[in-house]
Amino acid sequence: MEKSIKYFDNPGKENTDELIEIVKNRLLESDIKYVAIASVSGETAFKLADALDDSGLGDKITIVNTSHHAGFKEKNTMEFSSEMREKLENRGIVTFVGSHALSGVGRGISNRFGGVNPVEIIAETLRMFSHGIKVCGEISIMLADAGLIPVGEEILAIGGRASGSDSAAIITPANMTSVFEMRFHEILAMPRD
Repeated sequence: MEKSIKYFDNPGKENTDELIEIVKNRLLESDIKYVAIASVSGETAFKLADALDDSGLGDKITIVNTSHHAGFKEKNTMEFSSEMREKLENRGIVTFVGSHALSGVGRGISNRFGGVNPVEIIAETLRMFSHGIKVCGEISIMLADAGLIPVGEEILAIGGRASGSDSAAIITPANMTSVFEMRFHEILAMPRD
């Protein structure tokens, strides 16, 4: 099998539209049924849904969006609005809001007592590829644990950093309790920097 990888010069939202096109084209040639996407605002999830609808894949693919947990940036504050959740749900896109699988309590312990924990080592290892590739793995764990995507079946995951998307991978997700069963099969795109 030969596949190509798109390497963006820089990370960021300026890559979102091209990434969505790459994802759409890869889905057209696959049997993948689930796309996991990290979209804090929900806007990138909408762009993806529009692209899949335009290509005839809208009814064949389940899009599951992931956003930050309450308090991620500010105590008692949710970055993801209830209005956006409703708009996405009306479009058929489920959104999961929850703690990050590759930081969560472990980061809280490190912040308090110093040092590093094994979960942070996993996260940093994936960041060696790109922040977005780390996000792809992380959201696949989170959504598998929530029962929103299947374990043991290939999915396509989309991630980035801050806003927009710049990374995509085909992954077989695993639950948190068996994280080392997760497999990255293909990297479709990522930034070089």
